[in-house]
Amino acid sequence: MLEPNGPLPPEIYWRRRAAAIGAIVIALALVIWIAFALLKGGGDHKADAKPAATSSAAAKPAGSSSGAPDPSSAKPSGSTSAGAAPAAQGQCPDQSLAVKVTVGQPTYKTGDQPQFGIVITNISSAACERDMGSGLQLVQVQSLDGQRKLWSSTDCFPDGTPDMRTLAPGQQAAFTVTWSGSTSQPSCAGDRVPVPAGPYTVVAQLGSVRSAPEPFNIA
Repeated sequence: MLEPNGPLPPEIYWRRRAAAIGAIVIALALVIWIAFALLKGGGDHKADAKPAATSSAAAKPAGSSSGAPDPSSAKPSGSTSAGAAPAAQGQCPDQSLAVKVTVGQPTYKTGDQPQFGIVITNISSAACERDMGSGLQLVQVQSLDGQRKLWSSTDCFPDGTPDMRTLAPGQQAAFTVTWSGSTSQPSCAGDRVPVPAGPYTVVAQLGSVRSAPEPFNIA
């Protein structure tokens, strides 16, 4: 290496060369250290991302439980029964239905045969299929306070012809039941006698779905 004023002495030349090599080594070490620090920082970021992904996956079951209700959990509430046959497997559950009973007239004379109307409504948001045969419907005449049962439609006629109905949301199925005006007991046991004059109520039931009592009189 030459200077403008001539060659350098050997000791100055080697001193400058050693300084230049040292600077290169320091710069290279600095570059390696920066690269290692960046790589280490990237690895730590990936490790932190794992728990977040796991927690979001664990949140899925909680989200699904707040959704639509699972069909298998709806069956028990629909299958409970209080005197009437429950829904057969695969048919519309009780909680999708509403039952209403009506009387043909507010007052009947002794010896008349009162007529009761039964209206079953699909209150769900989906079409519903259900056997609504007379053997599955329960109609009862009872005292005004509901404490004493006088007649039941299934006491003497427990079986009936199947009547499968498919109801769209909000659609109704209507039925009429004629009562002889006489008392009855389960299995049609005992004597059947005319019900005396007085105030009474009638209720209708399908599965576990029971109507509100409807009052009427026998004069």
